Parts: sequence; C-alpha cells; structure tokens
Amino acid sequence: MKIDPKDSVTALVAFDLDGTLADSAPDIARAVDRMSQALGRAAPGLEQVREWVGDGIRRLVKRALTGTQEGEPEPGLYARAFEIFRRSYRTHLAVETRLYPGALAVLRQLQERGYGLACITNKSAEFTEPLLAALRIREYFGVVLSGDSLPRRKPDPAPLLFAARHFKLDPKHGYMVGDSRNDLLAARAAGFRAIGVGYGYGQDLGVLEPDALLGSLTELAPLLEKWTVGLASAGASRYV
Repeated sequence: MKIDPKDSVTALVAFDLDGTLADSAPDIARAVDRMSQALGRAAPGLEQVREWVGDGIRRLVKRALTGTQEGEPEPGLYARAFEIFRRSYRTHLAVETRLYPGALAVLRQLQERGYGLACITNKSAEFTEPLLAALRIREYFGVVLSGDSLPRRKPDPAPLLFAARHFKLDPKHGYMVGDSRNDLLAARAAGFRAIGVGYGYGQDLGVLEPDALLGSLTELAPLLEKWTVGLASAGASRYV
C-alpha cells in the first residue's frame, strides 16, 4: 500500500483495476492455463477465466481447481497450484494487458481538475503495483489499496473508507467506479456513489441499480462535473 499525502481535494474517485481500467484477463488466463496444464488438467481458457476474476487470486485459483465459484479444493493441491500460478503470472504480468479506451485520458482529466484518485482492487499487492507501473498509471493515484492491504477487502467498505479518510473527505463525496458487484456493494456500504461500467468482467450490474452505468470511461468526467458542481466553493466535502 502506497500513499501520496495529498489532502486538498473536494471529491474522491476510486477505480477498480481489472475489468475497469485495464483488460488484464488475457494475462491472468494464460497463468491459469499454465497452472492447469502443469497439474495435468485441461486449460479453462480466457472466457471461463473472465467469469472467475474479481475476488483475488486465492479465490481465482480455487475456482480453477473446483470449477465452482465457492468450492474448496484439497489443501495440498491448492498450495501447489497457488505457487504455480503466482510464478507464472509474475513473469507475464503485462504481456497482453491493455488499458481500456479512455482510461488514461480520464485519469489525466480528473487529476488536472483536482479530484483525489484512488485505485482500490482485490488484486494482490505483489501484482497491483508492478501492473500499475507497467501500464504507466501509478503516478495518478494518491492511494493504492490492494486485496491484501487491509484486513478486509471489497465488498467490505473498509478500503473505500480508508481512502476517504486519507483525503479528509466525507464519504458522500466519494465515487467508486467498477465493473463488479463487489465494487457497487462496497460503494453502497461506504456511502459512496456507485458507478458501474458495462464493458468489464461483471454481470448484471443493472440489477444493483448503480447511480450510473457507463458504456465507456470517456463518459465519466462529464458526469462527475455535473455531480460535483459547487463542491469546491462550498467546501462541503471536508471532514472537520
């Protein structure tokens, strides 16, 4: 967890990473396929892996081993598989991973307009920081929180509330942008506005009734400008 001590913003925008800022599934799938093949199993492939990501690599590996969302594999098999996946993914972290259209532009726009930016992901820190660096977007975030940065992760609101405290903001002036139920549920629990994206790995986000559902990140800056009119002059977002 790295923190840049900035405390003069009037609104916070938190972004999920996988499936929101970057399409990382191809490299994750490659690591899962190599893990499976090393264990003498069939490679599940990209489309299947897309349905498994979002809850951290430990749950991802368990899903690959059991073929179910919440299954628990035999501990010895899991320990072996987990290490194979880690080694493979570390060495092929950003081969095919790409930022989604508009991602870099919106980070620049929001930073220039004085928003506090955070990256809040369930990805393990050992992968989050190198991936942000490889994508050349680490510099935009005042706070980066991974799935193992705090005792609790999304959908728990703890990471979002941590980011709000860092920027000395009332959570009602926080915005969580993500592609999964975890992101939207965490936003609701934290008192952030929930902004879903329709192009990532999540499914049926509309049933959670997010405050907005974007087809592209290019839609984000105009939306936030409309929502945050008057905040800077009112100073209403600051914690006392």
